[in-house]
Amino acid sequence: MIDVNDLRKGVTFLLDGSLYKVLEYSHNKPGRGNATIRIKARDIRRGNTLEKTFQSGDRVKDVRLDFHNVQYLFRDGDMFTFMDMQTFDQPAIKSDLIGDYAGLLKEGMEVKLTYFDNEPIDIELPTSVDLEVVQADVAVRGDTATNLTKKVKTETGLEVQVPNFVNVGDKIRIDTRTNAYLTRV
Repeated sequence: MIDVNDLRKGVTFLLDGSLYKVLEYSHNKPGRGNATIRIKARDIRRGNTLEKTFQSGDRVKDVRLDFHNVQYLFRDGDMFTFMDMQTFDQPAIKSDLIGDYAGLLKEGMEVKLTYFDNEPIDIELPTSVDLEVVQADVAVRGDTATNLTKKVKTETGLEVQVPNFVNVGDKIRIDTRTNAYLTRV
């Protein structure tokens, strides 16, 4: 059991038989009385979010998580196949667990899989990924007066807003937390 004061962004805990990951955390100490801890957490298995207020001193069940470094191999329909770098096992994971990261996964990329009771529950990507531009609109000459952007499509199918000077064949760096363009590589 852990104290609710130890719940921070990214902490995983068990509550009422469901596994939650903290998305937002705030601690409020009024002038009198106990402090309150408000969290916003995502149910890892179902995907829905929970907003809950705890009193200082409340406790939740801590969970033991295992982390494995894996390499992304390929996608087959709605299944993503990875290879464990230590055991060479090849777990296949459904697309609903991958979620918005699907457009950022590139074959051969190393990521971290989080397991709970030998069940993959979460994926962690590096903070940035380099992708090649395969489709881009043509920039109009003279559009340099303002900070204009255009939409491009990368090799993984991800669409990103980039500056006008990015062309087909360029490699760009994407921030995996926000899916935003960082720089041309």
